[in-house]
Amino acid sequence: MLSIVSCQKSVNTVIDTSKKQESLKYTQAKRLSELGDSYNRDSKLDSAFYYYNKSKELFEAEGNSSYIAYNLIGMAHIQQTYGDYYSSEETLTEALPYINNDLQYQVAANNLFGIAAKEVKNYDDAVRYYATILKTVNDSVARVALFNNIATVYTEQKKYRKAIALLEPILKTDILDTLQHKKARIIDNLGFAYYKDNHIQKGLALMNQALVIRTSINDSYGSIESYLHLADFYQNRDYQKSKENALQAYKVATKYQSIDERLEALEFLMSYNLEKGVNSYAALFVNLNDSIKTVRNNAKNQFAKIKYDSREATLENIKYKGQRAETLLQLETQKNEKYLLSFGFVVLLGGIGFLIHYFRNKSKRELLVARYNTETRISKKLHDELANDVFYAMTFAETQDLQNPIKKETLVDNLDKIYVRTRDFSKENSTIETGESFEHNLKQMLSNYKSDSVEVIIKNGNIIDWSKIENEKKIALQRVLQELMVNMKKYSQANFVIIGFDSDQNNVIIDYSDNGVGFTEKLILKNGLQNAENRIQAVKGTLMFDSQINKGFKAKILLPK
Repeated sequence: MLSIVSCQKSVNTVIDTSKKQESLKYTQAKRLSELGDSYNRDSKLDSAFYYYNKSKELFEAEGNSSYIAYNLIGMAHIQQTYGDYYSSEETLTEALPYINNDLQYQVAANNLFGIAAKEVKNYDDAVRYYATILKTVNDSVARVALFNNIATVYTEQKKYRKAIALLEPILKTDILDTLQHKKARIIDNLGFAYYKDNHIQKGLALMNQALVIRTSINDSYGSIESYLHLADFYQNRDYQKSKENALQAYKVATKYQSIDERLEALEFLMSYNLEKGVNSYAALFVNLNDSIKTVRNNAKNQFAKIKYDSREATLENIKYKGQRAETLLQLETQKNEKYLLSFGFVVLLGGIGFLIHYFRNKSKRELLVARYNTETRISKKLHDELANDVFYAMTFAETQDLQNPIKKETLVDNLDKIYVRTRDFSKENSTIETGESFEHNLKQMLSNYKSDSVEVIIKNGNIIDWSKIENEKKIALQRVLQELMVNMKKYSQANFVIIGFDSDQNNVIIDYSDNGVGFTEKLILKNGLQNAENRIQAVKGTLMFDSQINKGFKAKILLPK
């Protein structure tokens, strides 16, 4: 893979050599960046990160975009080394405005973006980043590496034939004939894709061929992946061979201190029953996993602290300069300063008052809009459904001979239908019970929409502790799901609905999908889904729609805990 190491400092070529002297600040900033490089080469990554960050801040004062980009890319690479992919993406995003048209930095940034996207399982984004690099890279060996990266992502997505289509043509060329370690990687990944695509013998032959090449050229680090692939292949075929390959992978990964590969090998070994039913590898896995989490979390916190402390120092310096100027101003214009301070205080109070007033009114407006829309819907339903049914029953009673048993029975049936509809309508708009029965009542409400023509499936993920969710959020959630089901029944023409309940550390997650005709933007507004969005926003949540005409309708609700 491409890396920060391959991103050379192209900024050196744009330095104006006609300048006889560099500014002191520029010289200092450049020296700090070089210190960062030195610590990076020595694997002292915390120090490297610190000096890259300090250099970046000095170059910001100088306005040197190229060095700012270089330092930020270096910081992002270090964050990825510790598995902090989200922070790495933030740092790379910070670098984008400074990259301009520098091709080397564009390639390095997109490569790191691709790695981060793959590791957090945003596979489509990863392919897009790698494809962007392909448009600008002409070197055949570098292009092969990118094709391999994309194929690896396809394999993760179980798009095995796409991976095969990318890798197989490479072996028909002589590009890698003198680069056997790279050729072995292609052969191994191709074999793994063939095996996963149920071309068992062809896949096994290629994986074995790759291991033979790696052994013959002493590519022991590359052999880790071969052993892991073979352990996977034999896992449900030959216990002993799977175990042998997993042990080999663990042994070599331990030698190279390759944490992720050690964990992957231990996952295979944990699945085997060892002597007397004791699996020592499970304890190894837990200890190693806990250790790496601790190291990575500590590094993440340390890097965040470096950035924070640096910003605080900058702000403190600005504050000191401001205080010095303020003291001088006080000596010269004390009276005017008091006036300005008083005026500023009044403006501040006025601003705070305005913001409080604005947000209160905004919240009230949103609540009023939600209530208005609800009342409008209730009124329309009363008019369009119940009123028409009642009028028809009254007309029937006035014009028909109710002594006739058949006519009398028809009237009774009509009145019973009106009663049932009124009862359902009452349930739909009744007060929501938010206590212990909330979850049961909510799912019962959703199940009530089942019919001969509509199947409703409720999926449960991680357990949701509803007792810790605020009542306002529960009420909003039930009303919104009710709105979605009503829209489904009235407009979508769906015959299959899935509602998934899940949670993570911060949110309750509700996924809704149906196979109906979908909604246009106009229909969404018309059918009250705008009201649903207002409800969720009022409790600080998020409601996202994904719909195309004749391709179904999806909605995702994120409700903060």
